[in-house]
Amino acid sequence: MSLQQEVMTAMKAAMKAKNQTALTALRAVKSAILLAQTENGASQGLSEDQELKLLQKLVKQRKDSATIYEQQDRKDLAEPELEEAKVIEQFLPEALSEEEIEKIVVLAIEKVGASGMKDMGQVMGIVSKELTGRADGKTISTIVKSKLV
Repeated sequence: MSLQQEVMTAMKAAMKAKNQTALTALRAVKSAILLAQTENGASQGLSEDQELKLLQKLVKQRKDSATIYEQQDRKDLAEPELEEAKVIEQFLPEALSEEEIEKIVVLAIEKVGASGMKDMGQVMGIVSKELTGRADGKTISTIVKSKLV
């Protein structure tokens, strides 16, 4: 089943359950998918990789918004954003732990033969491709920096 079909099924369930937060999040996913498809050309669907990146972007946007709302002491606005992020995350593969990410980073460093921060771009490229949808770029970047210092 494609992501678009999964989202539609989840939307129907959210409508029946009268879950407005889930419905809002799922409509945003559907909208983003349709927008991405029209950018790529109507005849083409999205690849699984593109779908994962799209979902990660939507989750990141909501978490960033929630962080800003919390800094402004607006928990009433932050909570729905975090709930929407949880709804969208259900379509992403299970996230890896930091230890698992660290192992992959160490292997990539050995593969590239990285010796310092000048090689960070190469390592990030390899690790980011391998962990698409299973880890966010910020976490990967932090771990790579700690290993390359």
